[in-house]
Amino acid sequence: MHGIIESLRGRLIVSAQAYPGEPMRNPETMAQIADAAVRGGAAAIRCQGLADIAAIATRVQVPVIGLWKEGDEGVYITPTVRHARACAAAGAHIVALDATRRPRPDGLTLAQTVEALKGEGILLMADCGSIEDARAAHEAGFDILSTTLAGYTGEREKTAGPDLELLEQMVAEFPEVPVICEGRLHTPAQAKAAMDAGAWAVVVGTAITHPTTITGWFRDAVEGA
Repeated sequence: MHGIIESLRGRLIVSAQAYPGEPMRNPETMAQIADAAVRGGAAAIRCQGLADIAAIATRVQVPVIGLWKEGDEGVYITPTVRHARACAAAGAHIVALDATRRPRPDGLTLAQTVEALKGEGILLMADCGSIEDARAAHEAGFDILSTTLAGYTGEREKTAGPDLELLEQMVAEFPEVPVICEGRLHTPAQAKAAMDAGAWAVVVGTAITHPTTITGWFRDAVEGA
């Protein structure tokens, strides 16, 4: 197993991303947040966009999982070989791709996409939405499988917290491949539950790096009291 992937075993990965139009949508701001997360113990940073990847990769001394979102529906997380190559060139140590079985914008199959990138030595993380996606991603040769898209593709109900059922399925079916739990991990207890369910590592984003959402949680609690 590649040393970078091995270094993530049993560790916390923090996703530092800001949505379009938000005050923190700035590469330097994201790099500062990533730096703060690493100082708090994050073993890796997941981030979006070439400018953010480059800024964060030069700021922190931990692996960077990069992706490039284009659009907001269908396959838009690093949707093509071109996007993935650009993420790697910007400094990503691992590139995350939408690994669902939906049509890809460049017309390539998932297997063809992985074959092209693996041939260039790029480490790949599969963002899956179902066990069927995970099977296809495993067959294609991804280095890491994840639950990132569970509840967002119409194949599974969107759970309130992490989809531990899917995580357990993936861990049981692919014991030789690292399976990362990502998606709706909002509390330390949920992160621990994911690790107890067999996750190689967990990715936490919103609950650590998105103050607008966190503020909303507290506002709802206070105003609803």
